[in-house]
Amino acid sequence: MVMSVKIDTLLAAEGPVFHLRSLPRPARATVKSAHEAGRLVRLLPGTYVEPQAQHDFATRCAAVAWWCPDAVIVGAAAARMTFWPDLPVRQIDVARRGYVPDAPGYRFERRIVDPGFVVLRHGLRVASPALTAVDLVPDLGGDAIDTCLRARAARLEDLWAAVRAHPSRSGNVERQRMLVDSRDRPWSAAERLSHRLLRWHHIVGWTSNLEVRVDGCSYFIDIAFRSERLAVEIDGRLHEDDPGVFESDRYRQNALVKEGWRVLRFTYGMLVDRPEYVIDLIRAALADS
Repeated sequence: MVMSVKIDTLLAAEGPVFHLRSLPRPARATVKSAHEAGRLVRLLPGTYVEPQAQHDFATRCAAVAWWCPDAVIVGAAAARMTFWPDLPVRQIDVARRGYVPDAPGYRFERRIVDPGFVVLRHGLRVASPALTAVDLVPDLGGDAIDTCLRARAARLEDLWAAVRAHPSRSGNVERQRMLVDSRDRPWSAAERLSHRLLRWHHIVGWTSNLEVRVDGCSYFIDIAFRSERLAVEIDGRLHEDDPGVFESDRYRQNALVKEGWRVLRFTYGMLVDRPEYVIDLIRAALADS
């Protein structure tokens, strides 16, 4: 009973994460006893939390900083903390120079992260959006780059700089190839495919994600032929899955038409199954300008 009172007091004063090195000796004994009694769970060496918090994302990330203040959260966890808040995270990836432990729910890597590509989020050292986006290319392909650019969390130049700052990383050849494919700054897989089609068929004179202001509102045209006032809109997965995106796109299209733009709309299925239809229609619209 005495131990229970002590740990409750300690939880109220010091929780939710305990690291033994940061505690006075009497408190360390309390934490160890609480762990043996099942009141606390060990996440990382010398680092403990209450059982109900052991699967909480924020708590697990905070435990990294308590265990090793110099460690850097990278990968999917870093993306979720910086530019991709709804990205599922199966494990928390951590980079550090020295000893890397074996801890369930974490994956550690001996790795030096250039300090210029480390940001602070809630007091935690996290890989920057630019570095995170290119780091995730081997696992997620272009989706990480597209999401980062769409969120405007980094510029394409920043992504190139992140690769150059870590020249010995395994997978850099694939990262560079994907960045070359991203040279027109796509914001989705569907836009990326449409850019490839336009380049393949030598159609020029277009700009991606052009900002246009109408009645004080900003709209971004997926592919804009400015001199011809032709807007090409690409309906990707978000348009199918999110009713809000579908609704806002109707307002955007009406605003563009009001300002004298002609609008063509294509779906991801059209790009994949009928690319010749897409190209022929764009060419015909350009010829009519």
